[in-house]
Amino acid sequence: MEYPHIPVMPAETMDALDVRPGDVVLDATAGMGGHSALILERLGENGRLICFDEDPEAISVLNGRFGSDPRVTVVNTNFSRVKTALGEMGVARVDRVLADLGVSSLQLDTPERGFSYVHDGPLLMSFDRNGKRTAGELINTLPKQELIRILRDYGEERFAPQIAAVIIRARERKPLETTGELAEIVKTAIPQKSRRTGGNPCKRTFQAFRIATTGELDVLPGALKDFFDVTSKGGRVAVITFHSLEDRIVKYYFRELTVSCTCPPESPVCVCGTVQKARLLFSSRTASPAEQLSNPRSKSARLRAVEKLV
Repeated sequence: MEYPHIPVMPAETMDALDVRPGDVVLDATAGMGGHSALILERLGENGRLICFDEDPEAISVLNGRFGSDPRVTVVNTNFSRVKTALGEMGVARVDRVLADLGVSSLQLDTPERGFSYVHDGPLLMSFDRNGKRTAGELINTLPKQELIRILRDYGEERFAPQIAAVIIRARERKPLETTGELAEIVKTAIPQKSRRTGGNPCKRTFQAFRIATTGELDVLPGALKDFFDVTSKGGRVAVITFHSLEDRIVKYYFRELTVSCTCPPESPVCVCGTVQKARLLFSSRTASPAEQLSNPRSKSARLRAVEKLV
């Protein structure tokens, strides 16, 4: 079986993780296993790789790709369950954690999943096809003000009121059922002049309803804390984000870990007792111009990483 998926920032990510032979590594969002394969190359015979993914189709790919490797354990779970899932496996600590957030190529390239604004498909937008809610349910039932809030908060869409108004008018005629219908609504609502720049005008709206459907931002702060908690002293946590909302959460949490004192500047001695828990390995990294040219999906990717000190 061939695995054409190209992981984002492969060299930069491996440099950030600095995997050593014998390490226990958690790939918390393994997807099609692009980063996992690179990790395995560095683990040696005695290392261990644990692959999490919520998507059953990704799990099938991972089992097909790594199922015969005794060093690999594949688990169908969301990264927010890291402590529980590792505990059930009897794993107390890991040495490296990688989380590649956002939508995978497998999900984007499958119209039936409903993530794509390029290919027509049902309005699902759920990482797990058996998810409790779909984007279509939200779009067809939420009041106008809630639609506006989702578009503004999760999509940072400045034309949120206009898009919400067109959604309301369209669903009064019949429920919206496909991604193609939603894409047409966005194009209708956004002024033509604004559609000429900034890429596909549907990107922000689809991002907003995906986040509202999956709840991915809600679980991210707790998951980041758990990633750090399960990492051994001297270990590393690396996170790849694809939009400013999730990147901001990662940035501030990593910054919080690096604080060594919160006392006022005028205090003669430290009395707060704050201990620096981690060091930033670098501010952030983005894909090289060459990679952005060969893999357009890497353009919005941003990598951040910390090393645990205590």
